[in-house]
Amino acid sequence: MNRRQFVRNAGLTTAAFATIPDQSIFASTAEDKIKVVMIGVGLRGQNHLDLLLKRKDVDLVAICDIDERMLKMSKAIIAKSGKPMPKIFTGDDDAWKKMLEIKGIKAVVIATPWELHKPMILGAIDAGIKYVGTEVMLGINLQDHWDVVHAAEKSNAHVMMLENVCYRRDVLAALNMVRQGVFGEILHLQGGYQHDLREVKFNDGVNAYGHGVEFGEKGFSEARWRTNHSVYRNGDLYPTHGIGPVAQCIDINRGNRFLKLNSFATKSRGLHNYIVEKGGADHPNAKINFRLGDIVTTTINCANGETIILQHDTNLPRPYSLGFRVQGTKGLWMDVNKSIYVEGVSKPHTWDNAKEWLEKYDHPLWKKYGNDAQGAGHGGMDFFVIHAFIESAKRNLPTPLDVYDAASWSAITPLSEQSIEMGNETIDFPDFTGGKWMSRKPVFALNDDY
Repeated sequence: MNRRQFVRNAGLTTAAFATIPDQSIFASTAEDKIKVVMIGVGLRGQNHLDLLLKRKDVDLVAICDIDERMLKMSKAIIAKSGKPMPKIFTGDDDAWKKMLEIKGIKAVVIATPWELHKPMILGAIDAGIKYVGTEVMLGINLQDHWDVVHAAEKSNAHVMMLENVCYRRDVLAALNMVRQGVFGEILHLQGGYQHDLREVKFNDGVNAYGHGVEFGEKGFSEARWRTNHSVYRNGDLYPTHGIGPVAQCIDINRGNRFLKLNSFATKSRGLHNYIVEKGGADHPNAKINFRLGDIVTTTINCANGETIILQHDTNLPRPYSLGFRVQGTKGLWMDVNKSIYVEGVSKPHTWDNAKEWLEKYDHPLWKKYGNDAQGAGHGGMDFFVIHAFIESAKRNLPTPLDVYDAASWSAITPLSEQSIEMGNETIDFPDFTGGKWMSRKPVFALNDDY
């Protein structure tokens, strides 16, 4: 089916889909303070906890976690803030459900293991909460993603993935350059999650953090759940840091969409080698067969003719890099060598240091809130993602990253698994917007406030 036929057919069926409310039907008057609750206050959740406690417009009424160690750490953060101690929900796996019965909750922040996100998102929506902020990922299988989209549409709820890299300072500056046409028409983009996580995936909580070889029940923090995905799954397990920022550059779900995807995986060696090196060849975990390929490469093509390459690389020795590349008809930005080339401005065939370009095109959000973001996690990015979520909830407006973004970015994981399982076959990418991508307009980072 060519694009013209697709547009015509999709237009005929769009009315059959429920829609997320558009900004025009909401009042824009901001509330002074909103009630917020948190599910999950582990090491990642504590970053969000700290930021929420610093806001005068947030009344943190309750937190929930079943890990007493993490609750103790969180209580210390709350006590230090001088804010009243919220109600604590703990004791069993369903404690979060009891917490959501609190009246008047405006927003919930979810920072739990991946497999818990979908049921908790749906539980929050069922409880009548209109703003759900969830850590990545949205779900495990493809149906999880459809379930969340349909629930959000049915209840007019806003589900925002707390994908903070979209707010990284150089990423927003590059987006600013894209929108001002510095790189010309965008043709190709790259990104990924290229980060040595072996010390995170193996940690027994007894040895110094990051030096054990235990995971699962014997593990500490993320090692208790995250490493298991590497045992049983083979695909791009963490695509959103790479795909979120580049999706904004080509207006995915707002005038453009992903069409097809295929993925390839290398053999698996890194995690086994790490266990042998740290724990010895006789350690029980050395006998585990990890399915996850050490490097997973995914290619996506888009409705407007762009291509995207993503790479997942977390099990081998390497420095951190998300590997961004934004390339158009007039030039490109590359994250790895921190360089920019713009035809007619740069010296022919010579890279410019990106620093001056990125400072020149520094995004207005960073100019306005850079000081406020100092000290926030991940170089200040965490401030912006929580700020955008809370401001949207206060103003009763759609979040700048919505449920369609969350589903499209997160679904790359099960789709990549499917492609690899089918012998690297190219597969169709679902349209979570139900055809609405053709008429929706870009909104991310176009508001001066958030």
